[in-house]
Amino acid sequence: QVQLVESGGGLVQPGGSLRLSCAASGTIARINRMGWYRQAPGKQRELVATITSGGSTNYAESVKGRFTISRDNAKNTLYLQMNSLKPEDTAVYYCKFDTWRGTYWGQGTQVTVSS
Repeated sequence: QVQLVESGGGLVQPGGSLRLSCAASGTIARINRMGWYRQAPGKQRELVATITSGGSTNYAESVKGRFTISRDNAKNTLYLQMNSLKPEDTAVYYCKFDTWRGTYWGQGTQVTVSS
């Protein structure tokens, strides 16, 4: 049974930084694309950033220049470095792993940006 375990969320002031992590437990097939998504109250889940097995990245326009996605293939772990956080970044953040055997989601971690 594969599970994705997220960590690193919390409360931060505007302009601050957080680093999210997402680690896979259990035996997981080769991971192709990894990504971070977020869902704010009353809104649909949206893509934040993705990274392929080769390291190609893609970002939502709203986070470009502020967030950095990275992965450690040896550890099956995904990261999201978030800098210059804004109140509109407040949401539950989810990680997602795409493998040839299926897609897996994390349980979500709350990020709150407020003074």
